[in-house]
Amino acid sequence: MIRLVLVLVCLIGSGISAFSQEKEQDETSKLKQKSGSVKKSLERGEHDLSIAAGYEDLVKELVKNNDLVKAEEYQQKAVDLYKKNKSKEQLANALRSLAKIQEAQNKTSDAIQSYDKASQNSNFELNNSINTSDVVRLKNSNNPVEQTNSINKKLNILKKGSNSNSSVVKEDIKDAYKQLAEVNVQQNNSTAAIENYNNALDVVGNDPIEKNSIKNEIAEIYASNNDLTQAISIKNDILQNADSVKDINEQIKQRQGLAKLLILNKEDDKAVVLIREAYNMALNRGKTIEAKNSLIQLIDYYKVKHDDQKTLQLYEMFLQKLESLIKADTTLIDKKIFEVTDSKIKKLEQEKALKDELISKTNTFNYFLIASLVILILLMGVIFKYSLAVKTQNKKISLQSLRREMNPHFIFNSLNSVNQFIAQNKEMEANKYLTSYSSLMRNMMENSSKDFILLQKEIEQLKKYLELEHLRFNDKFDYKIEIDESIDTDSVSIPNMLLQPHLENAIWHGLRYKEMKGFLLLMIKNHPDYIEISIEDDGIGIEKSKQLKTDNQKVHQSIGIKNINERIALLNDLYKLKIVCLINTKPDHTGTIVVLRIPHLNKV
Repeated sequence: MIRLVLVLVCLIGSGISAFSQEKEQDETSKLKQKSGSVKKSLERGEHDLSIAAGYEDLVKELVKNNDLVKAEEYQQKAVDLYKKNKSKEQLANALRSLAKIQEAQNKTSDAIQSYDKASQNSNFELNNSINTSDVVRLKNSNNPVEQTNSINKKLNILKKGSNSNSSVVKEDIKDAYKQLAEVNVQQNNSTAAIENYNNALDVVGNDPIEKNSIKNEIAEIYASNNDLTQAISIKNDILQNADSVKDINEQIKQRQGLAKLLILNKEDDKAVVLIREAYNMALNRGKTIEAKNSLIQLIDYYKVKHDDQKTLQLYEMFLQKLESLIKADTTLIDKKIFEVTDSKIKKLEQEKALKDELISKTNTFNYFLIASLVILILLMGVIFKYSLAVKTQNKKISLQSLRREMNPHFIFNSLNSVNQFIAQNKEMEANKYLTSYSSLMRNMMENSSKDFILLQKEIEQLKKYLELEHLRFNDKFDYKIEIDESIDTDSVSIPNMLLQPHLENAIWHGLRYKEMKGFLLLMIKNHPDYIEISIEDDGIGIEKSKQLKTDNQKVHQSIGIKNINERIALLNDLYKLKIVCLINTKPDHTGTIVVLRIPHLNKV
């Protein structure tokens, strides 16, 4: 007999390993479909979140097939992808599912950690609370009272939740009632256990498989309490449900379970009929494992009855049908196909990991390159800004330097005038000249660092300067200053020390050489876009002045005009102005007219 059993096991094993070479099945299982979908997602390079959702769909099928080890493996993959993509709520839900799978495998420590992480990652108070309750429940697995309190607390939270009618919450409520029933069984409180299982049944809805599972638990409680009549009644009800939905696996398993209870209740004939029905259904539908289980159940029965002939007949019949049974067993085929697909999925995951690592390194390099370019651009911007600031400062220094170049020339001429007065014993004139000169020089020094001054101050300086020159050359010219009344001289600014050199040129190179007394007119007019300042004299004119000058005087005048032009160019560049300076000889060659057009500047 033992040898025969060994032969049977070997044949089953060899059949399982060889079945993949047989004909393909017409019907594709959900397990094959879900695993194939995951493989295609990886091949197409879909987004991580899409792949994670595919993993979770596959996990549901693996749980239905009671392959919890693989289910945990794929659920962990989904968790890793949600974590990678920082999808906190999806991660929290995935961690809770992982905890349930770990709990079903009695991996209590792992389940506690997963529930705890689910609580930490969820933004919803409801999810936080129920996960925390499950942590407390598992930590008190040896304390039924604390477990009961924790489960009841979770039930209250779930029932009060805003989404208490959702399928997910209903699932959690059902599980909570089942957990309460399990604790009741530990406490040998059958009445409470049956009540809680019935509460779970009320929540299940129209899921026949889940209903049968809960009813089986209730039947087991009645059977353990030797209430076989009630247990058999419930089992009959379960069997009718299985037959009505035509779930072949449930039909076979429920017949096997009911037969056990009938044998215990001394109803052997009914039990044998059910076992043979289960056995034949398994043979006809290619359910190798269930056929083997039914066969063992029959053999055990005939052993008790000491009917060796029946036992041998069953072995012989089973061995005759074994090969065709294995070939037709879609469950075995699907498992083998899943193993092949699972292997391909792992390879694709490795390829994806390498690709992601390469992309990550490339992105890191690109980010580094972009950061370097940004830093370089910023550095260039800083350098450019600093260079521009330096250039601007240099221009300001140059402008100040050019402005101060005029001072020594003016000081030299003024000192010559004082010397001349002293030489002629004109002490009063010398004193008066020095007093006016010191006042003028003080104003000039105070404003020497400024690029612009108020028109009113410039006019005051020019008046003092003309007074000095007229004191020195009173027999050579008279002067007049005309200012447009529409100009607010206290609010309008003009460039500093830009007019004085032109006045000096008019006096020293035009009016000084005139035989008769000349006239100098300084006129300031207002225009819509600019202020026009004209300096007009009736001296000897530009051409005649050049003929009379020494080489040294020509150089000095050239330097003065060049200085003015350079200052105007710098002012226009620095302050984005359009200052225009025009120097022309009068049509009758009896003097020179200088016109300066300065844009309106309000207290620059």
